Amino acid sequence: MYENGMGINVGRIREDHVYDWKFVGLSHNTVRGAAGGAVLCAELLKAQGYITKK
Repeated sequence: MYENGMGINVGRIREDHVYDWKFVGLSHNTVRGAAGGAVLCAELLKAQGYITKK
């Protein structure tokens, strides 16, 4: 749960002649994907006042 599931780990970074750099990235698909995006969106809407208590 690096960075509460919203972090991305990068490793095996190496130079490449075609793409300049190659690397391996690892993330938590559920948290970083649609579920995490929905939570971040809701938090932003709340912070900007679009979601209020009735």
